[in-house]
Amino acid sequence: MPQEPAAPQVTDHGGGVHSIKVPIPDNPLGHTLVHLVDTARGPVLVDTGWDDPASWDTLTAGLRALGTDVRDIHGVVITHHHPDHHGLSGQVREASGAWIAMHAADTAVVRRTREAEPGVWLDYLCAKLAAAGAPDEHLAPLRESRASGRVRTLPGLRAALPDREIAPGELLPLAGRRLRAIWTPGHTPGHVCLHLEEAHPAQLAGNGRLFSGDHLLPGITPHIGLYEDPDDATSTDPLGDYLDSLERVGRLKVAEVLPAHQHPFTEPAERVAELLAHHEDRLAGLLSLLATSLTPWQLAERMEWNRPWEQIPYGSRTIAVSEAEAHVRRLEKLGRVERVEGAEGGGPPRYRAV
Repeated sequence: MPQEPAAPQVTDHGGGVHSIKVPIPDNPLGHTLVHLVDTARGPVLVDTGWDDPASWDTLTAGLRALGTDVRDIHGVVITHHHPDHHGLSGQVREASGAWIAMHAADTAVVRRTREAEPGVWLDYLCAKLAAAGAPDEHLAPLRESRASGRVRTLPGLRAALPDREIAPGELLPLAGRRLRAIWTPGHTPGHVCLHLEEAHPAQLAGNGRLFSGDHLLPGITPHIGLYEDPDDATSTDPLGDYLDSLERVGRLKVAEVLPAHQHPFTEPAERVAELLAHHEDRLAGLLSLLATSLTPWQLAERMEWNRPWEQIPYGSRTIAVSEAEAHVRRLEKLGRVERVEGAEGGGPPRYRAV
């Protein structure tokens, strides 16, 4: 029988809003801040945390510490489909009968993932990395996982299918509250922030509070990679989407941001400006690197990360390459780089500044 967490970490943010630190196993982020919003029809969760027994125990213990129970949850609003946000939604619904709401673009990702034969995703990832110029030693473990069937253990394959759609710009049906959905694609195609259009409980100046998910974090730059879809050949521009979404959120002029990681913060306009400047610097640096034609993998090897490339773990290299591709896609859309032929013998395509 799972052990009860000793001391659930819960925070009262005032005005009928609380948060619970739900752990993410083996992840440097440490935890997801699952927020609880009191409504006239019962508590509603914003995100639920990773699908793991210890995470479930922490979530349920945190709810009890706040004077409620998982069986009392009325609804679940998901900022985006990633497993550290949506992982426990199915268990919450099973325990409580709560509805689950998500933006249609991310619901489509959940549906595709559930319906596809699991090996399809590894085949897609292998082909995508090979096209980016990944070396054979990086592709070999993926091919081995495909052959062995271990792909069935990957997170998100059986994520709960939401039963309500979050419509951008509309108020969510939360009795007695004003919570408006703000579509903020970039981190995922259907990421949403949630604007609580109510006076700040501490009377801070500004337009209410914002549940920002992963879109706006106080000390982390969210990962922006190419959207993952084996069945869609559309040339999307996630970084362009993200930059536009940042400016949209900045115009809200909220008093406080309640993110899904780290801690709440004020002065969101300053953080938005920092992130916009960061990506402008990143793009300028990539243009310098692309004075010589490079594959996305070669570009990722040369980009500045929080540690040397040789020290970046295997899985993080895959994420880094996707981020390099998203930046190249943005520069290509702006007409700043062009795709050139691969190496002799039909190698992966390269990109260079123009």
